Amino acid sequence: MKRSRGKSLNQELNLTNLIDVVFAILIVFLISAPLMSQGIKVDLPNAEAPTLEQKKMLKVSITKEEKIFIADMEVNINDFNEIFKSLWQDEMPVVINADEAVNYGIVMKIVSLVQIAGVKQLGFLTLDREPKK
Repeated sequence: MKRSRGKSLNQELNLTNLIDVVFAILIVFLISAPLMSQGIKVDLPNAEAPTLEQKKMLKVSITKEEKIFIADMEVNINDFNEIFKSLWQDEMPVVINADEAVNYGIVMKIVSLVQIAGVKQLGFLTLDREPKK
């Protein structure tokens, strides 16, 4: 068997198909990323209050099932102090996002734990009342 020496093997890598696959995966992630971060379902109480305008704040949420979340991470009440101190930075405001059906005692327990940790700026998320006409 003779092998022809006139033609050399083409050893180039065709990147067109690889680039198409990478772009397709990138588009899938861009579309699905907002769907993954929907947050925690909480029915907020209505109240009139000034808005807290701060770019960086730590959110503590309490659902009507009395589950506690710090920055969308579920925590146990026994581990609250440890996890809260690891996420909270000095002078960072804290916002408590509690469902209106939650027992007042649980909300106050979380408020006291947050204040013991040294938080000076504490707010509560509420819904605006019906606009006045």
